[in-house]
Amino acid sequence: MPPHPSAPAAPPTTPPVTGYRTLLRNREFAGLYAGFTLTVAATTLSGFALGTLVHEQTRSPFLTAVSMYGATFATALGALTLMSVADGGRPRRTLVALQCASLAGVAAQAVPGLSLAARFGILLLLGFFQSLGTGTRMGLLAEVVPTTQYALARSLMNVTSGATAVLGFATGAALLTRLTPHGVFLAAATLTGIATAVVAATVREHSVRSTRRPGPRRTWRTNAELFSHPGGRALLLNLWVPGGLIVGCEALFLSYAPHHAGVLLAAGSAGMLLGDLAVGRFLGPAQRRRHAFTLRLLLAVPYLLFALHPHVLVAAAAVFVSGPGFAATLPLQEQLLELTPDPVRGQVQGVESAGRMTWQGIGAAIAGGLAGQLTPATTITALAAASVAVTVVSRPFVLGARAVRGGEGTVRSREVRCQTHGQGSCS
Repeated sequence: MPPHPSAPAAPPTTPPVTGYRTLLRNREFAGLYAGFTLTVAATTLSGFALGTLVHEQTRSPFLTAVSMYGATFATALGALTLMSVADGGRPRRTLVALQCASLAGVAAQAVPGLSLAARFGILLLLGFFQSLGTGTRMGLLAEVVPTTQYALARSLMNVTSGATAVLGFATGAALLTRLTPHGVFLAAATLTGIATAVVAATVREHSVRSTRRPGPRRTWRTNAELFSHPGGRALLLNLWVPGGLIVGCEALFLSYAPHHAGVLLAAGSAGMLLGDLAVGRFLGPAQRRRHAFTLRLLLAVPYLLFALHPHVLVAAAAVFVSGPGFAATLPLQEQLLELTPDPVRGQVQGVESAGRMTWQGIGAAIAGGLAGQLTPATTITALAAASVAVTVVSRPFVLGARAVRGGEGTVRSREVRCQTHGQGSCS
């Protein structure tokens, strides 16, 4: 994973300014983007339908919440077991196959009379398939767009994901006034089917990035090599933990201000979308890296105001100011991509995404547990302080990872050794 220390660092360059329109003229990216957008919409609709169905049958807030967001925990299972499929086989064929598996799962949810146990089992399988699909999609993304446009592409996907999720929940609520939850599942299955067709029609097959057979053993080995490098660990730590803790703060808005939680959540979403748009579209790679640490601090510092139990308008302003800090993931993802050799970049990007989603759930769980012993305002302050501490303490390692970028790393060296001397040298 770490680059060779003797490799010279590439001189900084200023790439030509490009926009979202330039990206969308790339047929393959447009296909990946459209498939991603439709998949997010389908996932939102199916989650809303399942949550409604579970609520009607159980009246349990816990089971309802798990039914809507529980699939995110299955992403960790994908990262730990079979994420290496993101770099094995034919990536386009793999992504289409995973989309077909998701289509089958969403369609199965539309079957009336399924037990809740069966529905939750399908939910976990969907999370597993979506985790592997994310790794495969991000590996393909790094091939279909130039490196200088990678952050811009991720920015567009982030903005679209947030907006699509909001519209998806609104559409789901509207559809449920005319359809049953099973009908909404069918609508989600239709969107998933269209997404599958779009990807199959627009994305060409790319060469196999790795000659090693994908499977749990290879997944574990690559993950171990990734986490053995201090720079890689620092990048993943900053991609996962600070944001996950702030998501935990957001999870307490309903407890902090029951009648104004919607205002606080909307303020956070607006700030996050603004940050992804501004950082991804208007800042170049050098500027993003220069401001990465400030963005990570911005993510958490405004929440320290909750120690003063501010008025809801002041709290909403603080949350809005914090929102752009989530865009710190863009320069960190760029840096991680540079440190990742081609044969395993799909797996590494999949692990990053799965860990980020898992830590959002962990942050919410930590917040809920602490809030049972402390007040919501105190818990929010404590989580924000912990986020700041992680960012500050790990900064030297992040800077170190940046300083040695540009050469071949441990994972790359091992991959080359395996391809040169055969699989026996990697056993």
